[in-house]
Amino acid sequence: MTAGQEISAWRPRVAGVVEVFHARFTEHSYPMHVHDSWTLLIVDDGAVRYDLDRHEHGTPGGAVTLLPPDVPHNGSPATVQGFRKRVVYLERTQLDESFIAPAVDGPDLVDAVLRHRVGQLHTALAHRGEELEAESRLALIAERLRGHLRPRLVTGRPGPGRSVARRLRELLDARVVDGVTLEEAAGLVHAHPTHLVRAFTAEFGIAPHQYLTARRVDRARGLLLDGRAPGDVARATGFYDQSHLTRHFKRVVGTAPGRYARHARA
Repeated sequence: MTAGQEISAWRPRVAGVVEVFHARFTEHSYPMHVHDSWTLLIVDDGAVRYDLDRHEHGTPGGAVTLLPPDVPHNGSPATVQGFRKRVVYLERTQLDESFIAPAVDGPDLVDAVLRHRVGQLHTALAHRGEELEAESRLALIAERLRGHLRPRLVTGRPGPGRSVARRLRELLDARVVDGVTLEEAAGLVHAHPTHLVRAFTAEFGIAPHQYLTARRVDRARGLLLDGRAPGDVARATGFYDQSHLTRHFKRVVGTAPGRYARHARA
């Protein structure tokens, strides 16, 4: 593991929580990637800069950052001192899909009460036997998040290019393990291959192949937390072999699959 880097990850027995991830990074920069879950993040030391939907953001002191599922983002230390963060990945059913757009428009929430509640949630999640407390605190957090997001709701019809891009995303989501060739995808969504790539990249800020790789890494994290061996995980998530998984996993998560699994809590 790189000097100045600390990682701890686990999956608590708490409904609605996919993963808890605590990390300190001084040099690692996340490439553009996506999650199939809501990312609820607080930064305890330092600061993070990141791009979301082609807009640059930072983590204001005391803020809570909420990143929606399926929306590409990256991340890097804003200073040479790096940053220490605590993340809870929430099942996408914890918040309505209609809140994705409002979260994209304003991911950083400056709310002292919300920040305090997220800290309390992490404390509860760190102790076995406190599942009811964690679930109760999560319910209050979700309620407060809805209060932030609901006033920003807007409605509208997607344009033709966006429709093509969304159909391709649905196809990639359905074929995470098996994958799909560009020619096959173009035939299935009835679009020229070049137009398909351009429309997808313009809509989501990430190329189709990058999106698919990110979804595979996201799925690999879950299997590693389940105790599966990296070689088995590689085969189960669509990677050619373990080295193929390792290369992409390190870029996205900041550590190798084996180290990630060893630092996971039982």
